[in-house]
Amino acid sequence: MNSDIAAIDNPVAESLLGPHAQLGRRLGQAATYLPGVATFCALPTKPDAADWSDLARLLGSGGFADMFSNPAVPPPDWDPVFELEGRQMIWPAGHPLDVTESIPGAAVVDLGPDDVPEMLDLVARAAPGPFGPRTCELGVYLGIRVQGSLVAMAGERLRPPGWTEISAVCTAPEARGQGHAGRLVLALAERVLSRGERPFLHVADANSGAIALYERLGFETHVAVTFRGYRTP
Repeated sequence: MNSDIAAIDNPVAESLLGPHAQLGRRLGQAATYLPGVATFCALPTKPDAADWSDLARLLGSGGFADMFSNPAVPPPDWDPVFELEGRQMIWPAGHPLDVTESIPGAAVVDLGPDDVPEMLDLVARAAPGPFGPRTCELGVYLGIRVQGSLVAMAGERLRPPGWTEISAVCTAPEARGQGHAGRLVLALAERVLSRGERPFLHVADANSGAIALYERLGFETHVAVTFRGYRTP
């Protein structure tokens, strides 16, 4: 298993420079995902004035710069949009997959482009975080259907070398408490581990229920992060 821990220090940049290069656009050391895929932007962890200028040119005047967990602070003429405390959690190296969470229940199914309208509807009701019409192009997305309706999903997002981020974990309000999220996260973790990579994820500190679930499944907190967004001048 080749998973250098340094690769997840700046996961957006590592993803856009590697597996997701075709889903983004770049100018100098600045990069961002294509519209509809994700809003995340990438810069070096210690960008200089030229890097910030390149990102501003990429996004255009008044553009949204979602800096994710990059701690760099932009020039003073960039307007702050949001700031959220959270944590990055990782699957411990060599930790076995505990399938006890995979209790019998509705089948886990692969989701694809034809499922996007339902995925967007579920995101609107469950509010797991940013998710656009092309986000499913970032990796594998799995779902659970009950009587034909999509009630839960989770998928792969950032892909720094040796790692895959699990994201968009959500369950419709009427279907919560039935173990859907745990089954989906474990199913994705199994796929990631089978590729010789390690799963990791990000979660807001205020989401204590999700943190408890991820810890029960086997994830450990790696580092505290602050999610920030800005508007370009």
